[in-house]
Amino acid sequence: MRRISLEQNAETVSSRLYAEEQRYIAPGLQEVSQLSRLVVKEANGCRLTDMEGKHYLDFMAGVAVCSLGHKHPRYVAALKEQLDKVTVGSFTTENRVELLRLVASITPEGLTKTQLYSGGAEAVEAAIRLAKSYTGKHEVLSFWGGFHGKTGGVLGLIGDPFKQNWGPLHPGLHLAPYADCYRCPFKMKYPGCGLFCLDFVRKVLENNTTGNLAAIIVETAQGTAGNIVPPPEFLRGLIEIAHEKGALLIADEMITGFGRTGKMFGSNHTGIHPDIMTIGKGMGSGFPVSGLISTEEITASRPFSKPSSSSSSYGGNPLASTAALATIQTIIDERLVDNSRDMGEYLLNGLRVLQDKYDFIGTVGGCGLLIRVELVKDRKTREPLDKAVTRQMFLETLNRGMVCMNYKANFRINPPLVLTREDADTGLAILDEVFAHVVKHIPYK
Repeated sequence: MRRISLEQNAETVSSRLYAEEQRYIAPGLQEVSQLSRLVVKEANGCRLTDMEGKHYLDFMAGVAVCSLGHKHPRYVAALKEQLDKVTVGSFTTENRVELLRLVASITPEGLTKTQLYSGGAEAVEAAIRLAKSYTGKHEVLSFWGGFHGKTGGVLGLIGDPFKQNWGPLHPGLHLAPYADCYRCPFKMKYPGCGLFCLDFVRKVLENNTTGNLAAIIVETAQGTAGNIVPPPEFLRGLIEIAHEKGALLIADEMITGFGRTGKMFGSNHTGIHPDIMTIGKGMGSGFPVSGLISTEEITASRPFSKPSSSSSSYGGNPLASTAALATIQTIIDERLVDNSRDMGEYLLNGLRVLQDKYDFIGTVGGCGLLIRVELVKDRKTREPLDKAVTRQMFLETLNRGMVCMNYKANFRINPPLVLTREDADTGLAILDEVFAHVVKHIPYK
């Protein structure tokens, strides 16, 4: 592998542009951007190219956004064609009709009504408004480790310290532990635990709420927490509990939808039919488009169904509809769901080989191209690797020509769905080199 010097002795075009941007852009960009200081000139397939012409294998796809890889010809052609027609407005267009019909044909049974938005948090807030409209109730349960956006209405649904120091949170939001069997908060082991976390959910609802539950919202696999896939019984139990309480189950498929998990949707792995699904990220392969999907009966509830009550200025605009239609149709036509399943299993097998070789790999898992790698100091205690170590690991990976999310101990792998075996082998070889470098040069215990 070609090594790129980590030392930036001479000013480059990339370093100059990065420094110039810092003069004007507000703080708070994604950590991967700040740590890498990567300045991208162009991208193609599963490769990024910086201003100096250096190439990087893309193992994060914009955090599971770029489903089709970069510059997919069908996607580019569709957007170029639409630019010459119409780009803004909420009026009906042929492409939006095709998109809505296509989405209704691939969703779990009964979920045929879609409303479109431009961002994940916007879609989640709309889903919660819909649940409140239908049930006439106002409380919502989410989970530790969960992430549903950063806007005020959903900030309290985040199940980690990110929500601290922002002031008062929206009332009526409650949290329970997620079924992360590698890091079970109850120190139990699956399946002997009998899914005690579901019993605990009932206790939370009994003791922490006012009895006015409108919805349980859950990621079918948690992304931000580290690509955590729960046992299938967990989601089945949650929909049962929600319906017992007269509430709806909102499956947040923002990161798990449209082939990412090796099935079209994460909920397909469990056989459940959520009452509402939220969608986005890979749906538009990089274009800002999101949405919610529910039933005819639920979406007819008021005030959600009143004119302008569920709409968005940018939602479903002609360009967004075109991007989503081209993305989903390409995923179907090129059998990228199958590729996600097959290449995900191939990567997992390769990572298990590395796990046998390096003792700081605590566990590997996931489904499809939503892959989890836990980096630990000790496999018995499962104490995460220090961030100082994982940041060095990230820079060494970048140095060898790959971008991935190993700057944290809960290391996520989310390449484009078009990943080839050759790209997978390259990525595994780079990780092997980086892990060997850690053993030789970076104290990690």
